[in-house]
Amino acid sequence: MTRRPVRRRRRATTVRRVVRQAKANPLPLGIAALVVVALAVTIVRWLAQHLVLVAALLAIGAVAGLVVLRSRARTGRRELEARTAQLRHIGPFLAMTPKAFEHALADLCRRDGCTKVTVVGGAGDLAADVLAVTPTGQRLLIQAKRYGPKTFVGSHDVQKVNGTYRDVHHCDLAAVVTTSSFTKAAAAFCTQVGIRTVDRRALALWADGRGGPPWA
Repeated sequence: MTRRPVRRRRRATTVRRVVRQAKANPLPLGIAALVVVALAVTIVRWLAQHLVLVAALLAIGAVAGLVVLRSRARTGRRELEARTAQLRHIGPFLAMTPKAFEHALADLCRRDGCTKVTVVGGAGDLAADVLAVTPTGQRLLIQAKRYGPKTFVGSHDVQKVNGTYRDVHHCDLAAVVTTSSFTKAAAAFCTQVGIRTVDRRALALWADGRGGPPWA
């Protein structure tokens, strides 16, 4: 037979004792209720008599919050400009890790007006490395392939993107961006199904501003 812990029994006994005392002598509870009501009335009266002060404090708080938000936004823009300024040629991309490459592509998306930009690449990403909303409101998926010059993006890679970007990630557009190039079969498949291909040359043009982004 399992015994209840002594501490639990003591706590239950204490609660029952308090309830019995409250029923036997309701005066303390009534006094406490009156104190709470009186305090609430006092606060309401004070607020009613000092509406201008309250409104001024609220306005000051709102302005201060807006200033902080704008300051953070300006700082974020400056940091983004500093990062993307380093991506004006293909060299930095070739020295990046695959994860750094994904974040660099996310920065290019932000620079060119995308919102809700998220880096999601990793194990089980289902062919999505970057998700974003383009300036025209379309949901975009980017699959990043940070390959060496002798490793090409093949048909299997782009077929995975085609199989997930609409039904799994609910995107309107998909692009595969690589520091290398595509096999002829992969390029032909992307043309057939409408996936945007960005090879090393197109990436360099996008990065330095001479070429359009993948969603253009």
